[in-house]
Amino acid sequence: MNIYAFGPIAAALDAASSVVNALSAALAPLAGANAAALAIVLITVLVRIALIPVGLSQARAQRMRLRLAPRLAELRRRHAGDPQRLQRETMALYAAEKASPFAGCLPVLIQAPVLSLIYGLFLLPTINGHPNALLSATLFGAPLGTSFTNALGSGTDAAGVVASAVVLALITAVALLSRWRNLRAAAANAGSAAAPRPGAGSTAALPVDATGAAALAAFGPDGAATRILSWLPLITVVFAAFVPLAASIYLLVTTAWTLGEREVLRRLVV
Repeated sequence: MNIYAFGPIAAALDAASSVVNALSAALAPLAGANAAALAIVLITVLVRIALIPVGLSQARAQRMRLRLAPRLAELRRRHAGDPQRLQRETMALYAAEKASPFAGCLPVLIQAPVLSLIYGLFLLPTINGHPNALLSATLFGAPLGTSFTNALGSGTDAAGVVASAVVLALITAVALLSRWRNLRAAAANAGSAAAPRPGAGSTAALPVDATGAAALAAFGPDGAATRILSWLPLITVVFAAFVPLAASIYLLVTTAWTLGEREVLRRLVV
């Protein structure tokens, strides 16, 4: 079943096509043949600007989770043999603190439809019954509708391979930098949480290595599993290799924005 043929989705895709085409036409004097790619960048930025309040809420939720981390670790220690009791106590703690363990998912959920529309815009030969003019759009000669895997497999789309490889490399760099910054933040929080409090009994500070592995162990029931999960942002790179170049550009801009936004909010939110 083609979900893009469903009436409401086809209408939304048609409207999105009109927006991208209009932006491309407006940007053509500035970007020339790369106008559609620049339009995708602009759309991504506009979406992320609209999501700034959500990002602020997400940063506050993250700060709350870090504050609750020592108490959550104590619950895991106390109820390690009773998973159901652990779940009840954990949810009770979040409820008492007016926090949510699922806070932070909203930006991803909101952007999913936008990314799906961009995916369809640069994949379908027809949109709501009329030819899709966006399939002829390019970025430095690379078709925006061709993925890295398709360009590589064709053996004839050198521009597509190069452009997609550059975008994938940039997404990889952003993902690795984001992982490194998150590990450092977790390490700093773990060291603070493990430091002896005035008047408390003597407690050795948690040793933190350069990779932050010890910090991650302090925040999860399974340190090894948590370290593995810290690599999840790199799944974006794998996904980007299989979607049209236009969608990869969206992923690059939004992941870079997320990294920058978190750095700013980490300093502003207390």
